[in-house]
Amino acid sequence: MKKNLVTFHITTFFLICGLITLIGCENVQKALTISTSSKQAIAIINPTSGNTVTGMAVFTLTGETVMLSIEIKNASPGVHGVHIHENGDCSSPDGKSAGGHWNPTEVAHGKWGEGEFHLGDIGNITVGDDGTGTIELSTDLWEIGTSSIRDVVGKGIIVHADADDFVSQPSGNAGARIGCGVIELAQ
Repeated sequence: MKKNLVTFHITTFFLICGLITLIGCENVQKALTISTSSKQAIAIINPTSGNTVTGMAVFTLTGETVMLSIEIKNASPGVHGVHIHENGDCSSPDGKSAGGHWNPTEVAHGKWGEGEFHLGDIGNITVGDDGTGTIELSTDLWEIGTSSIRDVVGKGIIVHADADDFVSQPSGNAGARIGCGVIELAQ
């Protein structure tokens, strides 16, 4: 095992050296990023009409696992439902252009990881008195940039005014859409 790890590090070192030689020293950071990065998709979350929430959702694929990290700011303190919606469209003032929950497997709404749940059922994010909140999730149920039914790219991220109750159908009774972002493949 140690021999394989040493071989990996030596191979990575020579790969980085080769990249630096090819692209020049001024782009060393870029070379390191290219050699170690994973596939990513990002959504910038903007407020819907009359709201203030902003944020970012970052999906990172490493191997077979997609890690999602969401950070929101300028939201009211409390618990807010966060979901992936079927359309990457935030053009309507109320966020409804994003459509319903992303549910390519056509199952009931629920709580992530328990019984049936939509692939878009991320869950709830708790926002503190400072107006910020974060949530992380990792799964092998999503894909990035594959155009399959499990691909998150081209979908929407919605932050809701209220908490998801994980029971009410089809969307958890999470209330108005206060923030919306389009999930796009990172360049």
